[in-house]
Amino acid sequence: MPSPSGGHDPQRPRRGPSPRTVLLAEVAQATQRLADAGVPSPRFDAEELAAHVHGVKRGELHRVADADFDARYWEAVARREAREPLQHITGRAFFRYLELHVGPGVFVPRPETESVVGWAIDAVRAMDVVEPLIVDLCTGSGAIALALAQEVPRSRVHAVELSDEAMQWARKNVEGSRVVLQQGDALTALPELDGQVDLVISNPPYIPLTEWEYVAPEARDHDPELALFSGQDGLDTIRGIERTAHRLLRPGGVVVIEHADTQGGQVPWIFTEERGWADAADHPDLNNRPRFATARRAMP
Repeated sequence: MPSPSGGHDPQRPRRGPSPRTVLLAEVAQATQRLADAGVPSPRFDAEELAAHVHGVKRGELHRVADADFDARYWEAVARREAREPLQHITGRAFFRYLELHVGPGVFVPRPETESVVGWAIDAVRAMDVVEPLIVDLCTGSGAIALALAQEVPRSRVHAVELSDEAMQWARKNVEGSRVVLQQGDALTALPELDGQVDLVISNPPYIPLTEWEYVAPEARDHDPELALFSGQDGLDTIRGIERTAHRLLRPGGVVVIEHADTQGGQVPWIFTEERGWADAADHPDLNNRPRFATARRAMP
């Protein structure tokens, strides 16, 4: 109890802050190292690596006993310090409600794409189609296709990927799901579905070749070039997907396609009325930057 004078009772030991564990002290040092290396989210990455190495959740790091500290943590930190993607080190990526297997050879899904998928889910639900038919072109890890299959329960989802390396990761991720995965070129894929599809969605390569030196090291040095670059203005693949989408979609069907924030205003002009489209528009991501374009195949 407090002393009569309001001061500390000398017979009662003071309670200071709980001592910091060895792991938390190492995480603090790792955070500084990653920040010095230019890693965009140093604290998060330091904690995520610690959780991965020690087999706990990020919120449980304080429970790791000092004797259980694993020195392999610093090997993981060194890899991230060299700008190897966090997801390559941990072998997993989180996307909406999914945990995906990722690694070298496949594009790591980004948070920006979650808003693209959210719009697509709302669009499909608004169609009032009992079993909507959906095609995901350039599926990579399968993130978009799996999210749609999970969040639109009665949907029929086809995913297309060209790369052999990416297909290995996609097969692992879609195993046990309703997603039908096919290896092939997005520009010629699925002719058997022509005129039947309700939604075509894609996160294609869209970085201009001229922008190579400005791309973050995690993407430039580790994501496959096939998933990043597409011609001098970055729009070559999108132009091809416009033709594929028009072929696949039923009248009234919708296309949703991601693009760079610097391409806002350019992509909707690819989906013109003269080419058989209506309601072409651009949409912002969660940071209010132009992120994806949508259009509806015009009715005959």
